[in-house]
Amino acid sequence: MSNIPSLISDLAVILTLAGIVTILFKWLKQPVVLGYIVAGILAGPSISIVPTVTTSESIQTWADIGVIFLLFALGLEFSFKKLIQIGGTAITGAITVVAGMMTLGYLTGTLLGWGQMTSIFLGGMLSMSSTTIIYKAFEDAKVGNQRFAGVVLGILIAEDLFAVLLMVLLSTLAVSKEVEGMELLSSVVRLGVFLLFCFVVGIYLIPSLLKKTRKYLNDETMLVVSIGLCLGMVLIATHAGFSSALGAFLMGSILAETVEAEHIERLIKPVKDLFGAVFFVSVGMLIDPQLLWEYKGPILLLTVVVMVGQVFFGTFGVLLSGQPLKIAIQSGFSLAQIGEFAFILASLGQSLKVTDDFLYPIVVAVSVITTFFTPYMIKAADPCVQVVERALPDSWKQFLDHYASGFNTIRQKSTWNKLLKALLRIVGTYTSVTLVLIFTWMQFVAPLILRELPGWQGNILALVIILALISPMLRAIMMKKNHSVEFQQLWQDNKFNRGPLISLIIIRILLCIGLVMIPLSRYVNLTVGFLLGIAAMIIVFIILNKKLKKQSILMERRFFTNLSAREIEQEKNAPINQRFAHHLLERDLHLADFEIHQNSPSAGKTLKELNFRQKCNVNVVTIIRGEQRINIPGGDERLYPFDKLVVVGTDSDLEQFRHYVEQRYQESIKKQQAERPKAVNLEQFIIADDSRLAGLSIQESGIRDQAKCLVIGIERGTTSIKNPPPSTVFEAGDLVWVVGEHKQVILLSEGRKI
Repeated sequence: MSNIPSLISDLAVILTLAGIVTILFKWLKQPVVLGYIVAGILAGPSISIVPTVTTSESIQTWADIGVIFLLFALGLEFSFKKLIQIGGTAITGAITVVAGMMTLGYLTGTLLGWGQMTSIFLGGMLSMSSTTIIYKAFEDAKVGNQRFAGVVLGILIAEDLFAVLLMVLLSTLAVSKEVEGMELLSSVVRLGVFLLFCFVVGIYLIPSLLKKTRKYLNDETMLVVSIGLCLGMVLIATHAGFSSALGAFLMGSILAETVEAEHIERLIKPVKDLFGAVFFVSVGMLIDPQLLWEYKGPILLLTVVVMVGQVFFGTFGVLLSGQPLKIAIQSGFSLAQIGEFAFILASLGQSLKVTDDFLYPIVVAVSVITTFFTPYMIKAADPCVQVVERALPDSWKQFLDHYASGFNTIRQKSTWNKLLKALLRIVGTYTSVTLVLIFTWMQFVAPLILRELPGWQGNILALVIILALISPMLRAIMMKKNHSVEFQQLWQDNKFNRGPLISLIIIRILLCIGLVMIPLSRYVNLTVGFLLGIAAMIIVFIILNKKLKKQSILMERRFFTNLSAREIEQEKNAPINQRFAHHLLERDLHLADFEIHQNSPSAGKTLKELNFRQKCNVNVVTIIRGEQRINIPGGDERLYPFDKLVVVGTDSDLEQFRHYVEQRYQESIKKQQAERPKAVNLEQFIIADDSRLAGLSIQESGIRDQAKCLVIGIERGTTSIKNPPPSTVFEAGDLVWVVGEHKQVILLSEGRKI
């Protein structure tokens, strides 16, 4: 009998235990993640009650695979564009929470007498709330449509990016073993260039590739292509000196900008669920229950630190961003836990051997406890709001109201501000892409050319090709925004603006000369003066070349078309205009959409009959019916199954409306189930001599209209009548084939009156 490889036997143990324990946790109505961790403890080497996974290599392998797919799925839900769109509230809140909790975590670790690197990693672990847990808690509590939920999810999006940056920075710290400013700055710059390059090139190429091959991409091929792209980016990231998790997250965020994002997310969900379960089980495997009991004091202390710290810094950050007190407190209470990123950072510290062994199980225990309390913390927010509002002096309340309303006013940005921001974005993006192209070319491609064509011919060929590749980017750096509305307005408004505007053009030209000098000095052996002259002539040629201008415009147009394709598609199908929704939020109103179920009691009735405005204090502003959109519908407008209603109201009004609609639907379902007819069957019976049916025609018997049965055939002696007409008269001894409910067929066969 052949032996099963340990990796397969380990997977059998992991999934069997995970399945059993998570069913139990589902029955107990507890988060499934906790079940996975408990299954991991049972499957780990610390407990020998059941067959266990004993090799640390297997545990690490499964953990690495799980992290890759978790981060890939997280990237699909993330979006760099979404991060820009969520605005100051999410950014301010996330920065406040991350900075505050990292400091608090580091101080707590130092207070407990732990080492510097352990304390730094602890701060990182305590600073990230769990996107998975919070999203599930919002679903269970049915508060996803409320205003604070949008604020919290925005903060979580920003925290996801900070978490990825933290992984890279902590890895750098772990390798250097000391905090050195220049090395950290170098790592941040290198990370920024890598992210920007991969994102720009990915957005330029991948959406176009998916669009051209769309007719060949069924579910199977799309899944294979998506996972292939994910693992391909994992390889690129690891070769560039970054983590595999960063590569997976980056590819997910690139695919999140494509029109296929929802399709990929749906396909990847089972894979993510499977390997996510494997990851969380592997987390539990590394826990020693005896160690947890030994460190029960630090576990309880860190639990209090997380819950109090996240509530305080979350509330303060959201208040600081200009949101009302109620929204701030609700947001702070929702963030009071740590989750998957804490596990990932703990695994990172353990694999790099820079954190103490006890830190991993302690952080997991803290996560389990805080996860358990998350639903109760969300529910406790409203009573806390009432207590705080009663305790606050009136002067403080007025100050907070004025601060919030002041933040929500529209501020006009100066023309200079708009121009400089646009130039910074353009120059930064194109310069990063150009630098990565140059160094990739010189490191990997040019040596192949020089091997086949040594000497000056190979050098010139390598130089010409790389200059041709980067020339559209160089032209964009120098010429973009020189004819924009802002540039022209500043030029005409004041003659003192012209000097700085010309200086901006000159600075960008000098930057491009410097970029050209990098490959030029590598492949041409001349003095610096000659090289500068050649670089200047190349720049003049690029500026004057009309073909390059056209190519640059086409490249930019393609990039922005790919970048905005998903947004345009969503805008077509979105029931709510997001800009309108944003303005409503500032006035404590909210838009939400509700679908009319197939069996809803509202289907078939008019808005006047339903009278939602009087019963729930909400207004129906739009009805979406397939491709049709009915704005501001009248009272005589009738609702149909699968209609989408867009309604407007406050959080409490919308919650009341949701509860009212759901209650009516459940009552209707119960009523329909009680009155639901039984299934129909194909059955037969013989007409007896004394049957009341004998001598009656099919129509006269009332079989169809009263018994709800259908006669499909009659066998009479040696003849068969298929689909007999209604005028056919039944005779004693006929074998009648009918389709109908069994109970009704019994009554017919007995000749009873229907």
